Amino acid sequence: MDELTPRKIVEELDKYIIGQKNAKKSVAIALRNRWRRQRLSPELKDEVLPKNIIMIGPTGVGKTEIARRLSRLANAPFLKIEASKFTEVGYVGRDVESMIRDLAEISVSMVRQEHLEKIREKARHLAEERLLDLLLPQPRLSRTEVDELEKERSRETRERLREQLKAGKLDSRYVDIEVKEKIMPFGVISSAGLEDIEMNLKSMLGNFLPEKAKRKKAKVPEALKMLEDEEANKLIDMDKIARDAIERLEQAGIVFLDEIDKIAVKGHGYGPDVSREGVQRDLLPIVEGSTVATKHGAVKTEHILFIAAGAFHMAKPSDLIPELQGRFPIRVELGPLGKEDFKRILTEPNNALIKQYVALLETEGVELEFSEDAIDEISEIAEQVNEKTENIGARRLHTILERLLEEISFEAPERKNERLHIDRAYVKDKLSDIALDQDLSRYIL
Repeated sequence: MDELTPRKIVEELDKYIIGQKNAKKSVAIALRNRWRRQRLSPELKDEVLPKNIIMIGPTGVGKTEIARRLSRLANAPFLKIEASKFTEVGYVGRDVESMIRDLAEISVSMVRQEHLEKIREKARHLAEERLLDLLLPQPRLSRTEVDELEKERSRETRERLREQLKAGKLDSRYVDIEVKEKIMPFGVISSAGLEDIEMNLKSMLGNFLPEKAKRKKAKVPEALKMLEDEEANKLIDMDKIARDAIERLEQAGIVFLDEIDKIAVKGHGYGPDVSREGVQRDLLPIVEGSTVATKHGAVKTEHILFIAAGAFHMAKPSDLIPELQGRFPIRVELGPLGKEDFKRILTEPNNALIKQYVALLETEGVELEFSEDAIDEISEIAEQVNEKTENIGARRLHTILERLLEEISFEAPERKNERLHIDRAYVKDKLSDIALDQDLSRYIL
């Protein structure tokens, strides 16, 4: 984080997202302010609250991607959820506190994975030793006799076996291993519709559930993986993971509230609109700062960064209740994408669509290349179709490229070692008729 200055953050976002400089600057400042806050005195640090953001712009212009990439830069727990999924307390549906519980699960998973990486080498070594014991079973003798035999036994056989194991020469062999699994003591029967309930109960009860040893025959690689997981679980401290995860969530968590405009439309006192203002009022304490109970412990929400987003076609930010508006002081508008933006999206980012398709077909031995005029034509068609039908931003490029390369993708295994050149003529041949026909565009592109 020391090196992630606002300028550097924007540069990193530029690698994946084209344009939208104002939005990038806003989120970069918000992220840097978290770093600054950590360096304040304890009494002042608690008073500095995050400046939550509302992103206003049509679909497919980069709102979600900006927030997601920001969370990856900060290695922060991130949750994207549609505000329209929530219902007011008292109605059937999801309550707003569920997003904090979901974020807690994400944070625990992140921290647990980091802890596993730290002890992975030790767990693998312990699992390897256990597997070698299975491949070289000990004789059933007294302790004294075993000790004597151990002194006499050459280590060469074991080490040769270890080398064969690492080289993959034992991968086809089977071994009998004993694995431990959590059991449900009160007899929840797995059947259609009950698997999720049993899984959730096991997740909730965790270490409180009794374990049952079970013998299983498995190939060496599978057995090694199971033993490694078992040893890793013995080495990690889940209580510490939960504490670290909650601290990270509280200090660095990011919630991306999409479709915030859907709950801003004023209701008429009946139908689906009736609970929308209620949802806003339920959101208010979460955004302001409250304590939410999760299975991993209580989570304080006052320092979680909330980024709301919406197209705001049928509503405007001022339609939100005043108290909620005040908790989102930064508002940034993302502009629609045009032909030049589409050209850059196709070629410039690290994950550019053209690069993805070239790499995918390369796995089949097909060399695919796009001329400049082909990219120009694809971008122009995307702009035209977005203007004539629903504007879905850069997502239109996915649809167009799938249609354009459908035949090549289908025939790729039979066209190994071929070099295929996509030019403007090819694009027009495949797409122009559809692009010009508004009805076909609506259903195909």
